[in-house]
Amino acid sequence: MKNHNIFKDFTRTELLLLVLSLLTIIAVFCIFDRTNYLALAASLTGVISLIFNAKGNPLGQLLMLIFCVLYGIISLSYAYYGEMITYLGMTAPMAFISLITWLKHPYNGKKSEVQINSIHKKEIFVMLLLAAIVTVVFYFILKAFNTNNIIPSTISVTTSFVAAYLTYRRSPYFAIAYALNDIVLIILWTLASIENLSYLSVLCCFSVFLINDLYAFFNWLRIQKRQTADTTAKKLID
Repeated sequence: MKNHNIFKDFTRTELLLLVLSLLTIIAVFCIFDRTNYLALAASLTGVISLIFNAKGNPLGQLLMLIFCVLYGIISLSYAYYGEMITYLGMTAPMAFISLITWLKHPYNGKKSEVQINSIHKKEIFVMLLLAAIVTVVFYFILKAFNTNNIIPSTISVTTSFVAAYLTYRRSPYFAIAYALNDIVLIILWTLASIENLSYLSVLCCFSVFLINDLYAFFNWLRIQKRQTADTTAKKLID
């Protein structure tokens, strides 16, 4: 029978990172929460999606879609309308588009690894311009909704947009953008946790996300280097 183990390409380091991330989230939930199972489900789904994203595996984008829905509901419960609108209205659709794009650009026909791409300075300028427009528009939307902690919420929109765009374009720097977004979200949910300790599980979630996103960046650089070397060697042989 053919082996369908989706973790077969993972290194020991990646498996250790995944296990420790999951155990940390579960431990924090058991100690500080024990009631918000939706936050637990979102955190566990998110962490698993990140390790697959770090491998350039499209399955990570599929899991990210599920995480966006769960996280949107959690954000609504604390009136973080910016997070809800961002993840349901922008990150989720972009994750779906990224899923299609990643599936259309497999590396050497290997569906579990995407072909990594590079973007040029002109595209970076366009991306930043779009991010600025999105930020201004969302600021007034969030203000109209009386969003809690509006400044960090607005900054989160900016970092989320850049991260989603770079994910779609298959750039290694998507992980850096998500790491910056994690830092913003750590601030947001720290403020929420001060008022309600049950949100500590969400705070823990994004702290773990930060570590995973940083790993994803360096791993994508490693994968990109390997893919470039393989392509160069193939051209020399041909």
